[in-house]
Amino acid sequence: MEYSIFMVLNADKISQQCLPKHVAIIMDGNGRWAQAKNRPRVYGHKKGVDAVRQSVQFCAKLGVQSLTLFAFSSENWRRPDDEVSTLMELFLFVLSKEVKKLHKNNVKLTIIGDLSRFSDTLRKKVDAAHQLTVDNTGLQLNIAANYGGRWDIANAAKQLGKQVAAGELDPNDITEEHLASQMSMQDQVEPDLLIRTGGDLRISNFLLWQVAYAELYFTDTLWPDFNEAAFADAIACYVARERRFGCTGEQIKQLLAET
Repeated sequence: MEYSIFMVLNADKISQQCLPKHVAIIMDGNGRWAQAKNRPRVYGHKKGVDAVRQSVQFCAKLGVQSLTLFAFSSENWRRPDDEVSTLMELFLFVLSKEVKKLHKNNVKLTIIGDLSRFSDTLRKKVDAAHQLTVDNTGLQLNIAANYGGRWDIANAAKQLGKQVAAGELDPNDITEEHLASQMSMQDQVEPDLLIRTGGDLRISNFLLWQVAYAELYFTDTLWPDFNEAAFADAIACYVARERRFGCTGEQIKQLLAET
């Protein structure tokens, strides 16, 4: 079933205009989810891939323009070596196995972050994924890997510094727009909604510039359990805040079923 056309908002419906155009998610709780089941932490990361698939499918159904997922922060290198190694292997596996499915469903994939620390093999896979999906016109999926919000801002400042040094830009003319033009995802609308799973109430150096005006939604649900119903609840909360029109997760699911 295709989910792309939404009816005008009335007492029972939610219009496309009320929905977030860009959703960002801090996917937290994989390790704790696995430990609660007496399994190694890496098992939780592998199960988390299923939640990623569900979230991509859900956003495509709703007609969300961009989905940005925090997969690996610049601070995650401090984790145990075996966990970091598994995360890299999982990232490589997903790029190898999932990109064709994304392409088939018209999803455009972009990896944001400092990729210089990754292996040559992984960087080649990233480039190949970009090239395969670059012309797709459906959901824009951004994966933040070795990403940090402070790094993003510093990198943007560095690019402006190069322009100043080259005599292309007067430092007195630098504006917020200049800096924003050098940030990750500068060609996309800024996130309307930032979701964090796992119960913690912080944004952990994620998209510090871009989420300045985003609605924040925190849930105790651990990432592997963040299914369509949980996502619907987050969207319902956003709609209530943004449009002063309350709705439930059940209404979101009903809307999906009827369109």
